[in-house]
Amino acid sequence: MATPVVTKTAWKLQEIVAHASNVSSLVLGKASGRLLATGGDDCRVNLWSINKPNCIMSLTGHTSPVESVRLNTPEELIVAGSQSGSIRVWDLEAAKILRTLMGHKANICSLDFHPYGEFVASGSQDTNIKLWDIRRKGCVFRYRGHSQAVRCLRFSPDGKWLASAADDHTVKLWDLTAGKMMSEFPGHTGPVNVVEFHPNEYLLASGGSDRTIRFWDLEKFQVVSCIEGEPGPVRSVLFNPDGCCLYSGCQDSLRVYGWEPERCFDVVLVSWGKVADLAVCNDQLIGVAFSQSNVSSYVVDLTRVTRTGTVAQDPVQDSQPLAQQPAHPSAPLRRIYERPSTACSKPQRVKQNSESERRSPSSEDDRDERESRAEIQNAEEYNEIFQPKNSISRTPPRRSEPFPAPPEDDMVSAKEAAQPSPAMDLQFPVPNLEVPPWPPAVTSTPAPKAEPAIIPATRNEPIGLKASDFLPAVKIPQQAELVDEDAMSQIRKGHDTMCVVLTSRHKNLDTVRAVWTMGDIKTSVDSAVAINDLSVVVDLLNIVNQKASLWKLDLCTTVLPQIERLLQSKYESYVQTGCTSLKLILQRFLPLITDILAAPPSVGVDISREERLHKCQLCYKQLKSISGLVKSKSGLSGRHGSAFRELHLLMASLD
Repeated sequence: MATPVVTKTAWKLQEIVAHASNVSSLVLGKASGRLLATGGDDCRVNLWSINKPNCIMSLTGHTSPVESVRLNTPEELIVAGSQSGSIRVWDLEAAKILRTLMGHKANICSLDFHPYGEFVASGSQDTNIKLWDIRRKGCVFRYRGHSQAVRCLRFSPDGKWLASAADDHTVKLWDLTAGKMMSEFPGHTGPVNVVEFHPNEYLLASGGSDRTIRFWDLEKFQVVSCIEGEPGPVRSVLFNPDGCCLYSGCQDSLRVYGWEPERCFDVVLVSWGKVADLAVCNDQLIGVAFSQSNVSSYVVDLTRVTRTGTVAQDPVQDSQPLAQQPAHPSAPLRRIYERPSTACSKPQRVKQNSESERRSPSSEDDRDERESRAEIQNAEEYNEIFQPKNSISRTPPRRSEPFPAPPEDDMVSAKEAAQPSPAMDLQFPVPNLEVPPWPPAVTSTPAPKAEPAIIPATRNEPIGLKASDFLPAVKIPQQAELVDEDAMSQIRKGHDTMCVVLTSRHKNLDTVRAVWTMGDIKTSVDSAVAINDLSVVVDLLNIVNQKASLWKLDLCTTVLPQIERLLQSKYESYVQTGCTSLKLILQRFLPLITDILAAPPSVGVDISREERLHKCQLCYKQLKSISGLVKSKSGLSGRHGSAFRELHLLMASLD
């Protein structure tokens, strides 16, 4: 690697020995720009904090060299793929392995986390692309179409599309909701190394070994512009967070491009050799590169880089001030990533994978999971980043200060030279958690405690009740001990209403149970709905959800209106039951419903088919009504938000 040259615009930040043997892959955390993960031929995944010399954590478990690594957006999970085709997912805050995913037959060349964080896409040298549910260790779908190794995968910002780049010189776009390829983008004359979605517009950028960058319109599925003449293979591309330009990392240079028309805004000389990944934070671009066992990090000050204007003729010269070019009239923006449906013409049924692809890891894989571990090299650093004292602080803090330039760079003016240079070692700020003073009460009467909007399923004490109310009152020592009848009467005193409610609920459940014994599950569900007590419906659904074979299409027509009521309940346990039931219906019956509705009308009279069509139409109408509610709640945080986001993804084909 060439000796780095310190300039006002770009400088080398740090060089570390990342592994005992060669480094084979690395990735930067895009949210903070401060977290670095590396994979090596020593079968380990190491985590680093940029500009700090010591390894934070070392993850073991793979038995072959790690070929690909990826961090999710919140920087809480990391996934790594090996030469043997196995994939492992670690929880960084818990410092343990979550899943081992088996199914590929060759090297894992590329990985990416779904924006919702619960799915992972993997591309392999076996030419297959697989979508995994990391919570259940299962392969959701397999995409076939490439003829050579898949080198890069990227999910679209809305999570509906997946772009793949491969050594077969093509870029393909896959529709996750329809389970099929939407379009193929040919044009590259060499292997395609990287693809990247525009953060706002329907635009895709791809770069390859043919030294070209192509921009693709995802509405018309055609090339927008093509930039040729790169100094070497394009190894990394990244859109600016506001989408104004594209950064291209090539051999020892950073280039800033625009499109429509294609033009180069700026060229910055950076001695990073073969750059492997880029991230933007605090108006600085962080680049990382590796050579053998060493990893180097570099910083480019974007405030000194032209990101809009006319064509730049020469590389940036640090001895000359940057001339601001007049802004080029921007082309009209394409639509943003918010639309009800993808470009597919009609719903497509997703094919079910074979048991071999959906199987859970074998006993040998379970043994590998137990042997996989996280070795925390620097406990203090780990606690500071992944185990903060305040749970709302995230890893590393996103409000971290920009990296200061080297001392040699502070010679712009005498005033700057007189000022002390800021410390190179970053300090992670502790968020200010001081509670503002509470305003004085208007009256002396204490205000009643407001009941929470959502009553949690598990809590330390009853909402609106005191545990001491259920115990006998303390008697003076001279009195004799209470007999059981007196104690029970005192316990029940004041709780007659609750006893009546529980007694009524018990009778209703007995009625439903008797109907189920004499009839079938559909009749018992109808009786539970007729009682008009959601608690009885919840108790019955909790039983039915345990056995998926009990579900039939006519049962769905009765349960779906009740699910809509459960999803709007203030009780967390009711919402959880509703989400579980809705997920079962979507997984088992949505493909059938869409296929029947899309099928042409039959010839002649078929009573059973007409009845089935009527049930499907009724279910489709009810699901459409629920989809709006699910979409509105998919932005929630925590377990609720995660469940609603998964349901929103499953219901995307309804749009």
